[in-house]
Amino acid sequence: MKAKLVGTALFVLTTAAVAFPALRSNTAVNTTPIVTAALQPALPVNRPVIDVVFVLDTTGSMSGLIDAAKEKIWSIASSMASAQPAPIIRMGLVGYRDRGDEYVTRVVDLSPDIDTMYATLMQLTANGGGDSPESVNQALNEAVTRMSWSSDGNAYKVIFLVGDAPPHMDYADDVKYPQSLAVAAERGIVVNTIQCGNAPDAKQPWQQIASIGHGSYFNVDQAGSAVAIATPFDAELARLSAALDETRLYYGTKEEKARTRVKVEATDALHALASPASQARRAAFNASDAGVINAIGDSELVADVTSGRVDLAKVEADKLPEPLQALSVDERKKLVSESAAKRSDLQRQIRLLADQRDDYAAEQIAASGGAKDSLDDKIYGAVREQAEKKGLSYPAAAPKY
Repeated sequence: MKAKLVGTALFVLTTAAVAFPALRSNTAVNTTPIVTAALQPALPVNRPVIDVVFVLDTTGSMSGLIDAAKEKIWSIASSMASAQPAPIIRMGLVGYRDRGDEYVTRVVDLSPDIDTMYATLMQLTANGGGDSPESVNQALNEAVTRMSWSSDGNAYKVIFLVGDAPPHMDYADDVKYPQSLAVAAERGIVVNTIQCGNAPDAKQPWQQIASIGHGSYFNVDQAGSAVAIATPFDAELARLSAALDETRLYYGTKEEKARTRVKVEATDALHALASPASQARRAAFNASDAGVINAIGDSELVADVTSGRVDLAKVEADKLPEPLQALSVDERKKLVSESAAKRSDLQRQIRLLADQRDDYAAEQIAASGGAKDSLDDKIYGAVREQAEKKGLSYPAAAPKY
């Protein structure tokens, strides 16, 4: 069964690479389309918004950092979600290399459907490069100009540019980073930089980009200096996370069901390929007030019926999930009610175990002398300081690990 699931997951990821042209080769003068999330659910009103885009060097020297990113995205999301009031978290991704490599950029648009972004991140491997300067300019420009940034003036909009090499400043048809940063400032986007390693020719432009971008500059080791903690709670949290996903009942037209199948396939791939620790972090995020949007998505029958947005008796049979179509109205109501109760119980169990996991991680970190120089703490420190200007408060002194 496991081998079959992994095979299916690999097929899904391969299919995504074909279905989404943004994963193909790109040049500065012929940019590729953006990968859009399978779902763009309606967002709650009167909730603060955090838009965060990671611009990640994926050349050969960045393998350690890429592996760390695959492990840490969910804990970063959970750290951001711990703000008061609870925000809407939307994430996007730009992976970049250089001209002549397999691709120049791979782009995933901003969305609260973080599973889709994570599925693309799982595909990224370190390769190419080798000649020091990379297509930083193009990657930064696409992050600033091609993402669906929130139009809310109070939204906290932030880019984390992560790499170990300076930008090519010799491409005549490139948009140089000062121009992109000027546009970012106009749109209220903060740009932070994280330099991996100690290449002397990268330090000055990385510092300058952060300075012009009204952000912070950080230096970490080549592997990213991320905290890596496996806990005794991870396997159970991963199991509960998969069970929570199974409570989703998507409905709608053929087109809507096709979109939701993409999300389901992405989460199936995630369960097959992500580590138990990463799945545990995702479970904790999905059980939070901010993470429920990613957990459930759009056109989901249990959430829509229990909230009163949809009258189950009025949903046409062909728009229902297949397991419900042959049932009577009363049987459908019973199944939806049971699914809602199961979901609520799973969320309760996940929150309880996630708290225990946080306590365990904090004890382990304290015993090892702390994590002040870690990638986790540096990102969280920047977010706390910058988001406060947008009215968001982070009471915790340390991030989620």
